[in-house]
Amino acid sequence: MAKRTIRAPFFCVNPKAYLYGEEALKLAEKADELAGKYDLDIFFTVQYVDAYRIAQATNHLIITVQHMDGLVVGPGMGYILPEGLVEVGVQATFLNHAEHPVGINQLVNIMKRAEEQDILVIACADSITEAKAIALLKPDVMVCEPTELIGTGTVSDLSYMKQTNQAVKSVSPSTFVLQAAGISTVADVRQAIESGADGTGGTSGIVCAQDPLKTLEEMVEEVVKVRAELKEL
Repeated sequence: MAKRTIRAPFFCVNPKAYLYGEEALKLAEKADELAGKYDLDIFFTVQYVDAYRIAQATNHLIITVQHMDGLVVGPGMGYILPEGLVEVGVQATFLNHAEHPVGINQLVNIMKRAEEQDILVIACADSITEAKAIALLKPDVMVCEPTELIGTGTVSDLSYMKQTNQAVKSVSPSTFVLQAAGISTVADVRQAIESGADGTGGTSGIVCAQDPLKTLEEMVEEVVKVRAELKEL
């Protein structure tokens, strides 16, 4: 499997543990419909047990897990094998999220295994200093969000977004930047992309909305609008 090419601006739907089974599949199918309709790259994170089912039911999504390990084939009870993820259709993984942090040595090892298996890495950082440090490892995508804003509905301010975008690009120009902390409205989506980020997305802003499918559609359509506006410049 060749590593999936990412096109900016992109969107990320990250249900975490809010959704699983039928509900996760339902949201994934809507995201897949939108990805195909608008020719937009959409990362969709899944529970491990749902990965195969959602991969088989969709055609356009970048199927993403919330973590993986640096395990190699052989002994390794209780760890997540990269080869196993690829086998069921996974194309990307988050690493070092604030809810599942890893040490730098472990991060280096996992990223090496991800590269061997052509798995995209979305590495997380909760400060500008950490963002610059992790950018030295040249992840495919970096999420730059202050831990205290995760799940709050309060977005990073524009200044912070611009600073982290620039910090990452100054170290690794090829790394895409995802700004997603607290994204809950179409205005938040627009601000993230207009800050210079390559992508945005959400968790609670989507899955905890009164109508998650409609909210997802509105957010994706806003990305598409901004994309069109940027092409005209």
